[in-house]
Amino acid sequence: MNELAIESNAIQAAILPEIGGRLHRLQVFGHDLLRTPDDTARHRDDPIFWGSYVMAPWCNRIEAAPLMVAGQRLNLIPNFPDGSIIHGQVFDRPWEQAGTGQLGCQGGGDGWPWQYEVAQTIEVIDERLLIALSLTNLADTAMPAGLGIHPWFVRPLEVRVPATSFYSPNSNTLAQPENVFGLHDLRRLQPMPDDLDATWTGLTERMVELRWLALGIGAEIHTDASQIVAASPRHIDAVGLEPQTHAPQGIRRLLHNEPDAMTLLEPAASLRLNVDLVFSRFSRHN
Repeated sequence: MNELAIESNAIQAAILPEIGGRLHRLQVFGHDLLRTPDDTARHRDDPIFWGSYVMAPWCNRIEAAPLMVAGQRLNLIPNFPDGSIIHGQVFDRPWEQAGTGQLGCQGGGDGWPWQYEVAQTIEVIDERLLIALSLTNLADTAMPAGLGIHPWFVRPLEVRVPATSFYSPNSNTLAQPENVFGLHDLRRLQPMPDDLDATWTGLTERMVELRWLALGIGAEIHTDASQIVAASPRHIDAVGLEPQTHAPQGIRRLLHNEPDAMTLLEPAASLRLNVDLVFSRFSRHN
């Protein structure tokens, strides 16, 4: 399987264009920070729980029932054991390489009545990994749109999400968010609790802080995303921390004028998302 390598003195990244244009491996200061399988074929067999991948034209879960949206009939087949339709259409499809760190993918059909194009640029500069995404509506009518990335960062991991409110659980969120409390209050750096699956909104900073205490590595995720999803299933040795442009049930939110809905993207228009990961070292004795 073809692996695209992008490197700096501090970072070594391996991308799999054939399976979602995804990050297979992310080594920083010599340590693997993503949940990376020994065999790259595992990404094909189980594409949801490895590496880091793009979510488009929607993020998280949307409705499985046939719906009329913007004058078009949406009728998608569930792709997750809980009966939901999760993470879009491009995370396991082949992407085309357009240049160094530049990849693209066209989609549509399979119950999604709009054609679209997703573009991704991945770049490393010293201790920074920069990801720039765009989703362009190629159809003749307006299209609901969402965009995000889904990295699985290895544990043990400390996390800070500077958000004042959240939606939970992601499988069936209420229309309005709740104020953060208890385990869902992640405004200070702390070990990530087990078995959270929620979406944080009301961000006071467009940044998430990570720390691998045992490795002496810290990271800041700077993003223009309005939502941060975190999933920490106990049986997975990693935490999903996902910058996204909308909350779960994004189609429902759009149809019912609920907050944090998917964007209605006009023909030829583009939705963009930028994610900048800045890594650093610290003394493990501090």
